[in-house]
Amino acid sequence: MSVSKQPIIFCDFDGTITNSDNIVAIMKHFSPPGYEKIMNEVVAGQRSIRDGVGKMFALLHSSQKQEIVDYVMSTAGIREGFNDFLALVHRHQVPFYVTSGGIDFFLKPLLAPFEIAEDHIFCNGSDFSGEYIEIVWTHPCDDHCQNDCGMCKTTVMRQFSPDQYERILIGDSLTDFEGAKIADLVYSRSVLTDKCVELGVDHVPFHTFHDIISDFGQRIGAIHS
Repeated sequence: MSVSKQPIIFCDFDGTITNSDNIVAIMKHFSPPGYEKIMNEVVAGQRSIRDGVGKMFALLHSSQKQEIVDYVMSTAGIREGFNDFLALVHRHQVPFYVTSGGIDFFLKPLLAPFEIAEDHIFCNGSDFSGEYIEIVWTHPCDDHCQNDCGMCKTTVMRQFSPDQYERILIGDSLTDFEGAKIADLVYSRSVLTDKCVELGVDHVPFHTFHDIISDFGQRIGAIHS
């Protein structure tokens, strides 16, 4: 790591901080008619993430909000070592941002015990004023991204200049790959690891946050020693 730049961390939520992808789990559990076709089109790249996620949640009634929250809270699970990793980055005063394509109404209750500042959580919003759930896209793609991400992780990362910051990404899926390409250091698992290998992007695989602590602790320790 560079001694002249400030390390800064951008961490995915679904399947990274949590043990499972909550959007997929919600759809499979509540199984609104028509969701499977939409999800398959997103996976196949035939439909953008923003369009697909918006249309899938629009199949769910607003009255199901609390039932969805209760389901996620009881099933998602926080990946082992996350709290210890937060303690490490706080101890070394490393800025930590959650950058997630997840939705605020179930994401924020899961993160509440960890006391992450509100302005350090980037995710999609939600509106329950109508009959069906509407996703609110508060962090869209900038002029540099044409992927129609919904919550654009690279747009968030570009707010922090590579001349000043050493940008570190933690993630698990294809939604993290564009960010991985512009990051200085990538911690990957699952599909993101496969994609990094395929396209030759440097990365450090992990299973739990203890794996990241082991590697990042040595890097940050070398700077401060």
